[in-house]
Amino acid sequence: MTFQDKLAAGRFVITAEVTPPVSFDRADLLAKALPLKGLADAVNLTDGAGARPHMSALTAAAILVQEGIEPILQFTCRDRNRIALQSDLIAAAASGVRNLLMLRGDDPSAGDQPDAKAVFDLDARGLLETARILRDKGELPTSRKVTGRAEFFLGGADNPIDPPPGWEPKGLAGKIAAGAQFVQTQFCMDAGVVRRYLARLAEHGIKDLSILIGIAPLRSARSALWMKEKLFGTIIPNALVARMEAASDPTAEGRAICIELIGELSNIAGVAGVHIMAPNNDAAAPAVIAEARKSVPRLAN
Repeated sequence: MTFQDKLAAGRFVITAEVTPPVSFDRADLLAKALPLKGLADAVNLTDGAGARPHMSALTAAAILVQEGIEPILQFTCRDRNRIALQSDLIAAAASGVRNLLMLRGDDPSAGDQPDAKAVFDLDARGLLETARILRDKGELPTSRKVTGRAEFFLGGADNPIDPPPGWEPKGLAGKIAAGAQFVQTQFCMDAGVVRRYLARLAEHGIKDLSILIGIAPLRSARSALWMKEKLFGTIIPNALVARMEAASDPTAEGRAICIELIGELSNIAGVAGVHIMAPNNDAAAPAVIAEARKSVPRLAN
């Protein structure tokens, strides 16, 4: 079953994120990705995360297809105009890449080459719409026909919030209208917030979208605080930070918290799965997924 098939069948899925290496050697990519084979239902490949260069995400995704690992290719709007983005979408389909996550991308000022020129010719919704037209009509936005077939499964990003009175999910609704079929969210380590966020989405008619909640195997109380304060949209309860501070082995405690949260989220109606992001902590994701598949009933079946 493909990632899309599993979601359609109601399976609770786990995806994990890999940042392609700053390397000419594909073996360095596989050292990160192969431990996830057979554990993660799909593996995200970041596209210039943090506005820093690394091995092309498109090339990395093609390599994973060759290795029997289903990728989710992240596309950012920061570095390419619409001509280059359309060319890369065609290349993705030709490489057997089905799953695409459309993102705005971090501003170059956040990276290691702040003088780089940002493009942003399209936004995430425009890129979703472009990919949808390529898939459904087999043509470019100019109406020029493209031979062959693209079987894209299209995703977008969202930030779960504890919705205040009057809040409406306008941004997410726009991405759905543009073609989003699944969503992977920013870090949200609070199941209560997830419940309230999903309830508000349902009130506004968003019920059939496959939503994967972003979570992390925390490494330390310090890193948890940094994420909470520096990564926009991240939700980490103070109680979890305190738990990390009190732990004799914070790394093990972070993995335990992550596994517990997977179990809790798997029981919330409307949560289709989790997306594990473990920057600079690559070894944690396979260990967490392996343990979750043993201990979480919805995953063990």
